[in-house]
Amino acid sequence: MDFNTFLESIVNIKHLPLLGEEAHAKLSPPYRLQLAEKYKERRKTAPDAGVMALFYPDNSNMTKLVLILRKTYKGVHSAQVGFPGGKVEELDIDLKHTALRETEEEIGVSMEQITVIKPLSPLYIPPSNFMVHPFLGVSESELYFKMQEDEVEDIIEVPIADILNDNNIIQTKVPTSYNVEVEVPAFILNEKIVWGATAMMLSEIKVLLKQVL
Repeated sequence: MDFNTFLESIVNIKHLPLLGEEAHAKLSPPYRLQLAEKYKERRKTAPDAGVMALFYPDNSNMTKLVLILRKTYKGVHSAQVGFPGGKVEELDIDLKHTALRETEEEIGVSMEQITVIKPLSPLYIPPSNFMVHPFLGVSESELYFKMQEDEVEDIIEVPIADILNDNNIIQTKVPTSYNVEVEVPAFILNEKIVWGATAMMLSEIKVLLKQVL
């Protein structure tokens, strides 16, 4: 999709109601409801994190979304695809600032280059015990990424058409942080499996985009 067309339409998302659990459920792992019930008390005091769903034009003026592949490490999100972002720190003014700051740190896009269009529905992540607050952002210029080498393994630039394409939603088996392999709904984007919380947040973005594009 041409980025100028995208820019003209994306502002209309501001006026749409959030879809929350309804959209998240489309890409929710089958065990999520049980986990949500198990950890409902812990959820009340979970620390906050902010992430950025950032759209931008490539060098052909086509619209793309940036995702990251996280490093392999001893943690629940090892080697998973996600949005740039991270936990709230003391210097952060608010959750939007957290998402912007973490995006700058992880992929080298300065806060000044990003216009935040809308906060999206927060999502609790039981394995890491974080309440994640996603934001929909836009950069009007082509981006040049610089990875935070100790946290980011790769930058993934996804055409918006691939996100909107229903054929890119699959069922696949993945290893979980609970040492069990389960079948989950997922996006297949740039030959990467995007599942779990990232897929759930991306599901809400997809449904909102389809209402305005």
